[in-house]
Amino acid sequence: MLSYRHAFHAGNHADVLKHFVQVQLHLYMNQKDVAYTYIDTHSGAGVYALDSFQATKTGEYDTGIGPLWNATDVPEALKPYLDLVKAMNPSGKMRYYPGSPWVADQMARPDDRLRLFELHPADVKILHENVRKAEAHKAEQGERARGKRVIIEHGDGFQSLKKLLPPPSRRALVLVDPPYEVKDDYKKVRDALEEALGRFPSGMYAVWYPVLQRMESRQFPDKLKRLPAKEWLNVTLTVSTPGPDGIGLHSSGMFILNPPYTLAPMLRETMPYLVQVLGKDAGARFTIETGTQVTGAASARLAGEGPRAPVGNARRASPLSGKGSLRLPGQSMVREGEEETRTARPSGTGARRVWRPDGSAQGKPQGEPQAGDQGAARGAGKRPAATGTAGPRAATSRAGAPRSGVPRSDAPRGGPGSGGPHGGSKNGRKGSGNR
Repeated sequence: MLSYRHAFHAGNHADVLKHFVQVQLHLYMNQKDVAYTYIDTHSGAGVYALDSFQATKTGEYDTGIGPLWNATDVPEALKPYLDLVKAMNPSGKMRYYPGSPWVADQMARPDDRLRLFELHPADVKILHENVRKAEAHKAEQGERARGKRVIIEHGDGFQSLKKLLPPPSRRALVLVDPPYEVKDDYKKVRDALEEALGRFPSGMYAVWYPVLQRMESRQFPDKLKRLPAKEWLNVTLTVSTPGPDGIGLHSSGMFILNPPYTLAPMLRETMPYLVQVLGKDAGARFTIETGTQVTGAASARLAGEGPRAPVGNARRASPLSGKGSLRLPGQSMVREGEEETRTARPSGTGARRVWRPDGSAQGKPQGEPQAGDQGAARGAGKRPAATGTAGPRAATSRAGAPRSGVPRSDAPRGGPGSGGPHGGSKNGRKGSGNR
């Protein structure tokens, strides 16, 4: 399906979260002199015109970059992202909004390499033109890269990812951002990441996803937590309470495998501001979770994928053996010398902290499966104080009881006119979201 056009959704709250996090990941990668490869599996058009028919029809940029355009007292971590967007609008009028390829092109260094994939024939054509203009502008400024710095391919990013890993420099930042138009996209993301981690386990992988009421979306983060990555971070932003019909994109998330150690503290300082500025009602909030790979019985409980299979040697137990035959599905076998009441800490889980609007944190028992860091509700007018702690954690800030889930973001694209960077749609993407 190639019906998704990101031009309708460019610059909305989901784009703000995605590109703000993307900028931070580039800044971290840039700290080392060694070049890296940026891979974008679903690139879109690269640049979008906010005064185009598509963008003005939905006006979704008013949920994201619009309120931030003239915002004051912006957190320090948010400034590089806003500076990048304003740099492509030198007149001071908010006319163009960048897609992830443009963000990468501006943030990456001359020796870094960009590999961009896009399936939509109209968008890939616009992407080529936007990249050509960007390279011409850099050449005029005296910036020239050795060799071919940006390579664009009209193809399936899921299938093409594996052939690029591991990269020559053994450093890579991968952004996976499909349209989620069909339910299979969730499985394709997980399968592609599992294979990518098998080929290149030390790479940094960032996944944007919509937070929806459909089962595939609700289970998606828990499935990503089971991937064989050393560490993970999950951040979500909700701008309003979802309606009873479940229509519309109210929340989205970014899931990062092998995240920078600096990312979680920075998000705890910045996300309350985004909730305050972009939130529409009391349901506005954020969540932050960090942890290590979830395995074994813990992952089965988190995934909620129906009845649990017997563990231990339950499958081999004979009705005449006197043990194992009467155990319920999923009940572990008590071996000789062990107590029936033993409790084992699930692998991959850690201590939980709930972050409140006043900045205080409440600890949870270490044996609990990890829950979400939830963000401050707007209206409190205060920013939760950022408190750094080591190890897995979660933060929550909202008026009311802590929640671990959050809604989503997903949508089409379009682009600018001939006078500036071209805008476009995005390869058959997010059925209700954003890119």
